[in-house]
Amino acid sequence: MFKSSGGERVMEIVNNILLLLIAVTMLFPFLYIFSVSFSSISDVLNSDFLLWPKDWVTDAYTYILGSDQFIRSLWVTVYVTVVGTFINLVFTSTMAYSLTRNIIGQRLILFLVLFTILFSAGMIPTYIIVKETGLLNSLWALIIPVAISPFNLIIMTQFFKGIPEELTEAALIDGANDIQIFSKVILPLSKPALAAFGLFYAVGHWNSYFSGVLYLNDPAKWPIQVILRQIVIVNEPNAALGGHAAMVEALPPPETVQMAAILLATLPILIVYPFLQKHFAKGVMLGSVKG
Repeated sequence: MFKSSGGERVMEIVNNILLLLIAVTMLFPFLYIFSVSFSSISDVLNSDFLLWPKDWVTDAYTYILGSDQFIRSLWVTVYVTVVGTFINLVFTSTMAYSLTRNIIGQRLILFLVLFTILFSAGMIPTYIIVKETGLLNSLWALIIPVAISPFNLIIMTQFFKGIPEELTEAALIDGANDIQIFSKVILPLSKPALAAFGLFYAVGHWNSYFSGVLYLNDPAKWPIQVILRQIVIVNEPNAALGGHAAMVEALPPPETVQMAAILLATLPILIVYPFLQKHFAKGVMLGSVKG
């Protein structure tokens, strides 16, 4: 049985203390947001350091969840995240697989992909393309321009190249074509990578707000992050949520509305993450370690 030395035990204790401090540092903002969102305005103004609500007040959540604008923007974000992530994975995986095959112009395509990593088109040319293709003020403007991430494409291509070639050759001998090999051999072996990149894409769609500000003129199509920007940064919670003061007896203070909106906008992605964590960690390790 392996016994750790004294130095290794000290290093392990130091590492655990450092990880505990980092975890506390990461959790502190969430605890503060949670506490303020459930506190009264007097507790917020009179407390220099509020880590737990003294009197539980839910007016901010009643106000936000009673807003049609907030619920509609939440559904818009869910739609863009689910549909956008599906399109991201389909486009990225199919193109990555095609780049692992011997196709004409493979090096030129890889060069163009790498070129877009180093030199992006920029905001104005991208806006003109979105406008001329008729995507302006459409939810597809949040999905199509970011259908493929060049960096994720390169990583997924390398992951597919790591799958033993003998499996592909055996499928070819059995009479399978490229589509059958991709769907029945490559994809089942790539679940960890797909889960990892799916999480990357989903978090990107969920947190994206600049595309909504740039391409969407109709407030009814705004995703939740644009509403959150109006509430927190522009500091116009009533205008962003429709100002439905009739839902509560007294209008809740802007501070608690801001914190409640932040918590509600963050909560869905925090709920999804634990279900993908196992595949996420495995996918990252498979992409970084070569046997």
